[in-house]
Amino acid sequence: MLEELKEEVLKANLMLVTEGLVRLTWGNVSGVDREKGMFVIKPSGVAYEDLTRDSLVVLDLEGNVVEGSLRPSSDTPTHRILYCKFPQIGGVTHTHSVHATMFSQAGVELPCQGTTHADHFFGTVPVVRELTEAEVAEDYETNTGRAIAQHFHENEIEPMEMPACFQKYHAPFTWGKNAVDSVKNSVALEVCAQMALGTWQLSAEQSGLPLHLLDKHYLRKHGSGAYYGQG
Repeated sequence: MLEELKEEVLKANLMLVTEGLVRLTWGNVSGVDREKGMFVIKPSGVAYEDLTRDSLVVLDLEGNVVEGSLRPSSDTPTHRILYCKFPQIGGVTHTHSVHATMFSQAGVELPCQGTTHADHFFGTVPVVRELTEAEVAEDYETNTGRAIAQHFHENEIEPMEMPACFQKYHAPFTWGKNAVDSVKNSVALEVCAQMALGTWQLSAEQSGLPLHLLDKHYLRKHGSGAYYGQG
């Protein structure tokens, strides 16, 4: 079932290791098949060197396991909510990559400071509020997804223009058009977070990328008249 999607999700999860985004088992990637209404995700706590296509778990968008003998990632409810609330997305990545997680733990947004950031994120990467005691007790992972969706809805943020956020006290989440694309956004987020910290060390007064450069770099890659790449 969903063999091609499993291959993609396996590749995406293994990218977390090769791209240096994870330690131990601190991360997971999923991908969704919108037509079939199902998604594939990494199993909980399985080491990346032991991960195979057959160990991945298939669930429906109600959260029911459809295929797989292992327990899905503990973050599965968050992925499910993001798929339900953001119908444009095709893949979700969650890591505890060092520099991006620093922003999450500090509860600090990541403003666009240069064109590297603008190539991937159309503006400031937001911080999503911490969960209340009641939300944690009720359903921690589901409410994490709800808090992210709520923040984007209330602030009228387009998820495909801003495919990332920092969950306060927790860690980053990214998404994209598919599983591999969501990992690429995690790579970009980690690098931009590291660059920002270094930029502030060199120039604490750096006020951010001028808007005309932000627009140019984002839209030349993602806009209707995009001309970056080979099409």
